[in-house]
Amino acid sequence: MIQRKGRLFFFGQAGSLSYGIVFLAIVFLALPRGNGQGKTAPKITPKLEPIADTKLLMEGLAHANFRGLERNLTTKPTEDQTWVFARGQALLIAETANLLMLRPPKTVGQDTWFARTMDLRAKATRLARTITSKNFEQSRREMIDLGNSCTKCHQSFRVPVVIEPFGEAAPKVE
Repeated sequence: MIQRKGRLFFFGQAGSLSYGIVFLAIVFLALPRGNGQGKTAPKITPKLEPIADTKLLMEGLAHANFRGLERNLTTKPTEDQTWVFARGQALLIAETANLLMLRPPKTVGQDTWFARTMDLRAKATRLARTITSKNFEQSRREMIDLGNSCTKCHQSFRVPVVIEPFGEAAPKVE
C-alpha cells in the first residue's frame, strides 16, 4: 500500500480508505486462528490393557519363539533368510517381555516381576544383535543365557518349568 497526495494505492490502483479496510479484513479473516485460549487440541493417550493371560503369552509367544530359535541354531545356518528369521524370533521374545510388563502380580512380587521381565527383554535383544552379526557360537551361548533368565523368573514365581536349550543342561541358576 502506497499513499500519494491523500489517496491510497493498492497494487497500483487508486482507492479509498474503505477499500483498504476491506482488504485488511479479508486478510485478517483468512489467517489461521487457534481456539482462543492458546491451547492445542488434547492428544489421544491410549490406555494399555492386558488382553491375553500370562500363560498364553508364555506358551504362544515366548516358548514358541524360543523353540523356533533352538531349531534354527541347532546347526550353523547357511542361508541369510534363516539368520533373519532367527533374529525376528529373538525380537518377538523381547517384545513378549514388554507385554509381560503389563501384567505384574497384583499383590506381592512386582519389583521382582519387573526386574525379571527387563532382564528377559535385555537378553533377547542382545541375542538378536548377535544373530545379526551371524556369530553362531556366541548366539548359542546367549540362547543358554536367555533360557537361564526364563528359568530364574519361573523359580521366582514357583512355575515348575525349566528352559534348557539344545537339550544341554544349562548352568545352574543363581
